[in-house]
Amino acid sequence: MKIAVIGGTGLIGSKVVERLKADGHEAVPSSKSTGVDVISGEGVEKAVAGADVVVDLTNSPTFDDAAPEFFRQSMGNLLAAARKAGVGHFVMLSIVGVDQVPELDYYRAKTLQEELLAAGPVPYSIVRATQFMEFMDAVMSWTADGDTVRLPTTPIQPIAAQEVADAVAEAAVGSPLRGVHNVAGPEVFPLDELGRITLTARPDGRTVVTDDTAGMFAVVRGDVLTGKGDASRAPTRYADWLASH
Repeated sequence: MKIAVIGGTGLIGSKVVERLKADGHEAVPSSKSTGVDVISGEGVEKAVAGADVVVDLTNSPTFDDAAPEFFRQSMGNLLAAARKAGVGHFVMLSIVGVDQVPELDYYRAKTLQEELLAAGPVPYSIVRATQFMEFMDAVMSWTADGDTVRLPTTPIQPIAAQEVADAVAEAAVGSPLRGVHNVAGPEVFPLDELGRITLTARPDGRTVVTDDTAGMFAVVRGDVLTGKGDASRAPTRYADWLASH
């Protein structure tokens, strides 16, 4: 199969391309660095021409109220190009529980992206993943103040980026779901505990303080960001991932 991977040079995209190629498919990565601009539309038709499948791994450059317009424009341009090219399957990556946190601009934007795809002209699959293990350092940096990192007790079910990429690649070569497939890591942690585990494995002098008002995850209600019964469970445990990174 020929698969156009839009956003194919990023953390997940590069791994998706590698996995698809290893499985014998023609995976073609596109991004701004390859001359494809999903907002202006420049290079988009060329990027999807001849593709059996389009995989959308693009991401808004900001997490604020500009994010919805990014996804509105990018999805509109990609769907129009995919329809023109006769693409039979469109896959996008989203977030487990994304439609349950309307307080966050970025989550509302990703929900809009899902809705545009579902209402569009191309058969589709949405892969929703829990929070990436690779993002934990960034999450801690958002609420770090000197030697203190403030984190809420929000339940998080971290998954390795490679396993997210594997799920996306598997969806891309399968039949369109016309729905959502959830993937999650094997363990659930309170976010503050996850921070302590991280800093114990990689001591840098900082201490985690529990603060249920700190950071973007403070507005999350209950365990909506964790995989429920229908979610596929990836095998890599966080401690093992830390040890290998």
